[in-house]
Amino acid sequence: MDYDVLILGGGIIGCSVAYEMSKYNLNIALIEKDYDIADDISFVNTSVVYDGSETSDPVMASLENIGSRLIEKACSKFKVPYKKIGALRVTDSEIAIKGIEQMYERAKNRKISNVELVDGKEALEIDNNLKIAVKKALYSENVAIIAPYDLAIAYAEVAAENGVNFRFEEEVIEISNINKGFKVTTNKNKFTCRVVVDTIANEMYVDGKSIKKNDIIDDKEDSKNMSYYLIDDNMDNPLDKVVIKVLDEKTFVINIPNLSGGSIIGIKNPRAVNIDDGIDYANMIVPGMDKSNVNNIFSDTYKKDSMVIDDKHLSNGYIRVTGTHYGKITLAPAIAQSISISIAYNLKTTEKKDFIDKRREIYRFRDMNNEERNELISVDKRYGNIVCVCNEITEGEIIDSIRRPLGARTVQGIKRRTGAALGNCHGSYCVRKIINILAREMDKRPTDIVEDSKDSKVWLNRIKEFDEV
Repeated sequence: MDYDVLILGGGIIGCSVAYEMSKYNLNIALIEKDYDIADDISFVNTSVVYDGSETSDPVMASLENIGSRLIEKACSKFKVPYKKIGALRVTDSEIAIKGIEQMYERAKNRKISNVELVDGKEALEIDNNLKIAVKKALYSENVAIIAPYDLAIAYAEVAAENGVNFRFEEEVIEISNINKGFKVTTNKNKFTCRVVVDTIANEMYVDGKSIKKNDIIDDKEDSKNMSYYLIDDNMDNPLDKVVIKVLDEKTFVINIPNLSGGSIIGIKNPRAVNIDDGIDYANMIVPGMDKSNVNNIFSDTYKKDSMVIDDKHLSNGYIRVTGTHYGKITLAPAIAQSISISIAYNLKTTEKKDFIDKRREIYRFRDMNNEERNELISVDKRYGNIVCVCNEITEGEIIDSIRRPLGARTVQGIKRRTGAALGNCHGSYCVRKIINILAREMDKRPTDIVEDSKDSKVWLNRIKEFDEV
């Protein structure tokens, strides 16, 4: 066998599984079709960590509760940005009040602590910047916000340091049975393994039959549409908590404080929301917002409680984990821990005695005081060269993000790891510098550098009259 375990897909689930599996004495590889990991995570690097009080599914609630604790521990250990700020689910609708009261009863039955039902006056006292009518609210102190991409990168880096082989730009085409294992065919190679952890397909191996990826049809029934507005940090009195205003059974507006400043307004609506409608909805939770406050707009699709953990073929060495659950970030560590323990038991393996459960230090210049900055610059003067003025990202940070385990190889990889080019100028000042640093560090021409994939070159040609691009 080439590997004991093959993990298919480098999203947040795949990275979490790689981290948990790397604790065992196994030969493991992760196959990812893109240039980088965790492309399933929103480019705005702030996500909510739920506590299980909001979902109607008891299994998802249990996994969220476990996942939230694992995430808090991992963020502390790997120095990933994390803030426990609490969440208010508010409404002024008599119909929606019943739903909030049901959530509270479920939280009590599940024995989730630090969750309470409050009236409108108490809600406004919990977040003093909330300036809307509220009749009833559910408040959870447990809810946090994190940088999910940083968490995925941390899991992957530690997994790589502990021997997991990450194979990029390989797309899985087919999985088939062999004696005591599987053959996994990609666009580049053929591998054999004892166990497959499949996070990339709805159905790829069922009841011992090989199924080609191209034959898979993704069922998009009951998909929920979310529109997101990235709001700048110039708004007066931004909300301190995650605040969800429930309009009816199918519609709500959510405000999420952004870790890097400003906030994210999300709108769930059965129909498509245009910019004017989006501003109207946003004003239901943050009155006074207009188009001038919007830095960016993006959308997402999820299924309310759709997360499939299919282990019915685990005894044969196949497990499938797929889904577009809104709380996938919270669920990932709990799912990974559960299936990794099961796989280790089935393979009769043991935990590594020399497992290294720490991440190489990251220096974030904008978070340091002047004394710390001067000390860092005395060691490496490139930390004194600001590349991204908006977010105060230095050349030293960009170089480190390239040279780290599973380092960045694309402009988007730099953006996600450092926050460079994600400020108010949207990279107009620094993208050229980032491209030149990438080219220099990777020993490539600037015209070979891509945004995020092989078909996304930033510069097609150089102008001959100039020495530099």
